[in-house]
Amino acid sequence: MDLHAEALLFDNDGTLVSSMESVDRCWSRWAREYGITEEAFSRVELHGRPAAEIVADLLPAPVRARALARIEALEIEDVAGGGVVLLPGTKELLSALPAGRWAVVTSATRPLAEARLHEAGIDFPELVAADDITRGKPDPEPFLLAAARLGVDPARCVVFEDAPAGLAAGRAAGMRTVALTTTHPADGLEADLVVRDLSAVSVQVSEDGLVVSAECPS
Repeated sequence: MDLHAEALLFDNDGTLVSSMESVDRCWSRWAREYGITEEAFSRVELHGRPAAEIVADLLPAPVRARALARIEALEIEDVAGGGVVLLPGTKELLSALPAGRWAVVTSATRPLAEARLHEAGIDFPELVAADDITRGKPDPEPFLLAAARLGVDPARCVVFEDAPAGLAAGRAAGMRTVALTTTHPADGLEADLVVRDLSAVSVQVSEDGLVVSAECPS
C-alpha cells in the first residue's frame, strides 16, 4: 500500500536516531541521585514521553524544576560522549525530501533534540519539541502544530513513529501512520504500515506531493 501526502512528520528517538542506551544510562543515574527506588522507577515508561511528565510521575512539585534541568543536562552531556546512533535509512530518506515538506516532532526538549540531531548530522527544516506544546503524545497537539507550521492539512501528513504513544497521537491528529519496529514488537504497534526501519521506506516526489512506499515485514 502506498501513502500519499504533502508532508512527512518524523519522531526522532527510535525513528531517525537511537539514543536508547543514553536514555537508560542518564535516567538511571538521575533516579539514583534523587533516591527513587528501582521498583518505582521500573513502573514508569521513559520512551516517547516528555521528560516533564516523567519527572512529575516520580517527584513532588517543589523539586521538579531542578530535577528536570538535571536530567536535561545529563542527556545533553551524554550526546557528546557518543550517546546517539543514526538509524538505518535515515540519511537516504531525508536527503530525498524537499525542504519544507518534512519536520521532526519529538518529546525531547529543544536543546536536547537539537543536540541529538546535530550530533547525528541531520539538518532539520522544522522542529516541534516539548518546549513548544502544552500536551505531549499521545495527545495530537505536537503533530497538529507541525502541520500548521508547514502549512499542510493534517489529513495530508504521514507520521513515522516507533512508540505506541506517538502512533496514537498521529491517529488522533487525523494523519496516516508508519510504525517502525526499532523499539517495540510489531504486534504492539497500530499503524497503516509497519516496517523494520527507514531503510524499508522510499518516497517519490511529484507535482501532486509525496508518495510513500514501504517494504513491510512478512
